[in-house]
Amino acid sequence: MSDAGVRSDVRREVGADTVEAVVRGQLSNALGGRRGMVESAIPTIGFTGVYIATHNVRLALVVGGLSAVALLVLRLAQRSSPQYVVNSIVGIAIAAVFALRSGRAEDAFLPGIIYNAVYASLLTLSIALRWPVLGFLIGSVTGDPVGWRQDPAVVRLCSRLTWLLVLPCALRVIVQYPLWAAGAVGWLGASKIALGWPLQIAAGSGMVWLLARGRTPVTRPAEV
Repeated sequence: MSDAGVRSDVRREVGADTVEAVVRGQLSNALGGRRGMVESAIPTIGFTGVYIATHNVRLALVVGGLSAVALLVLRLAQRSSPQYVVNSIVGIAIAAVFALRSGRAEDAFLPGIIYNAVYASLLTLSIALRWPVLGFLIGSVTGDPVGWRQDPAVVRLCSRLTWLLVLPCALRVIVQYPLWAAGAVGWLGASKIALGWPLQIAAGSGMVWLLARGRTPVTRPAEV
């Protein structure tokens, strides 16, 4: 199939003629719905609850890991996408490496703090360089990965949207780093849940509000 044919298939699948519609569709896929939110919270609740009750890092990690595996088995039995559960299992595995090496339960939350700090820094750098990450969502639909940069209006819109991705990451670091330094495992668990999907939804709502205000056309390369 030619490149033009592939682009036509993508357009029919997305059904979007504006930048705003493209990003809204991508956001809907990324959030994973209510079930994805619950699945991301359960392992954290299990780990935090068991550690507070027993002060046993290994047992808390086992409970958190087993809860994620149980969710994965349920997904597979229902033949639904295991993407969000797999992400959770990978996160728990990395957290376990940090916590078991130090023997400190709070270190299970350190990878997430590092990830958010690095992610926020890279997103901010992309905005400063005028290559905002959200622009590549547009390129994935148009078939031209960098063509969107030729339109200053699209660059400005994507920069604003990318800032809304930076803010949740920065807030997590600001809140969780002092808690990690203080060894406040219970508060770390609570903040991880509160600043997880709820904060992501708030950022997504901000994006939807911003997107609802405009209709920036998607400019696609000419088909040949």
